[in-house]
Amino acid sequence: MAKQKTIYSCTECGGQTLKWQGQCPHCQTWNTLVETIAEKRVSRFSPVSETDKVQNLSEVEAGEEPRFSTGVAELDRVLGGGLVHGGVVLIGGDPGIGKSTLLLQALSHMSASHKVLYVSGEESARQVALRAKRLVLNVANVQLLAEIQLEKIQSTLAGHKPDVAVIDSIQTIYSDALQSAPGSVAQVRECAAQLTRFAKASGTCIILVGHVTKEGALAGPRVLEHMVDTVLYFEGDTHSSFRMIRAFKNRFGAVNELGVFAMSEKGLREVNNPSALFLSHHDEQVPGACVMVTQEGTRPLLVEIQALVDEARAPNPRRLTVGLEQNRLAMLLAVLHRHAGIPCFDQDVFVNAVGGVKITEPGADLAILLAIVSSLKNKPLAEKMIVIGEIGLAGEIRPVQRGQERLKEAAKLGFKQAIIPIANKPKQAIAGMEIIAVGRVGDAVARMY
Repeated sequence: MAKQKTIYSCTECGGQTLKWQGQCPHCQTWNTLVETIAEKRVSRFSPVSETDKVQNLSEVEAGEEPRFSTGVAELDRVLGGGLVHGGVVLIGGDPGIGKSTLLLQALSHMSASHKVLYVSGEESARQVALRAKRLVLNVANVQLLAEIQLEKIQSTLAGHKPDVAVIDSIQTIYSDALQSAPGSVAQVRECAAQLTRFAKASGTCIILVGHVTKEGALAGPRVLEHMVDTVLYFEGDTHSSFRMIRAFKNRFGAVNELGVFAMSEKGLREVNNPSALFLSHHDEQVPGACVMVTQEGTRPLLVEIQALVDEARAPNPRRLTVGLEQNRLAMLLAVLHRHAGIPCFDQDVFVNAVGGVKITEPGADLAILLAIVSSLKNKPLAEKMIVIGEIGLAGEIRPVQRGQERLKEAAKLGFKQAIIPIANKPKQAIAGMEIIAVGRVGDAVARMY
């Protein structure tokens, strides 16, 4: 019997090479080549268009894609308003975080007005039915298929022609055209490509569930994220009941949108006021606590930044951040020393964003700085005060995007004062809020009390 030929495929870019190497020759990533069986080159695809006619772009009819709701408002927000016919959504997250629960709830809502199909490759039909019973869902119109063979799934989709189909999960599906095991780079890429092609041709919206690596990224080749229209990540702390779903790619809407849920006995419950999650409730004002307004897509969120500054007991003072960028903290401490005359070179500095939220925007700079000064002087900031602003190396305070919306959200939640950049000062006064506009770091430190 002839020996089967093997090749090595990159888990990051999908590139192939005949021999194993420590570094992928295509994307230059280290230790990503895995051994797979070489497949015979057969044509498994038909042309996208039946004609090779070239069109003028200005003559192509362009209109808004009609959307339909999932029945879960927070999921609709992240998707950009709802699902799109023929769209392919990839959702990833840690095991047990609630991906299957959320999708089963969404299918239950959509089954009242749309034809839906749930393809389970990880659980038996009885296990899925037990979950639906535990969540008290109306699944009378939800079609279920427990199958992992791609060809059978495709024939079922072609026969039933559902509006929405959930594949849970893409790592368990395999194709007879390939000899490698389910979950391998070749199988994941092939099955995702075939399902994506079916969605575009038939108009069925397909939702793929993906596994994640221990680093939190989607498992399998990175080309998987390029195939689909929308990439969602489920985030959450195992010690907390709150879950956040975030869009990292969306061809039909804005990215960086955030949906917030709370896990309960009856599934995931939507959180209408997520700002309450990220604010601590103190009996009185405490040093080192400063509230800022961050912008997640179109949604302003109030987040409390906490700082602890303590005398260093080691030759090298520690700089630690949770939910914030650590390199930016070192820069802010240098700006504070140079432009406000407050040194922290002999102090340990710890900064935390309350509630497990991750803040990546530079609009949190001023809040971090004032929280550090408050902790260093052991003097709390004024009650009901919010702070927003980006800080430059020259000590200037730069404006942030959507400043008006942030201020209105803070006023709605009862905040009375705001320290903001001069460029974000509103032309019209906001009822019940005192605006303190500053242009330099020294001015902000002087007026923080």
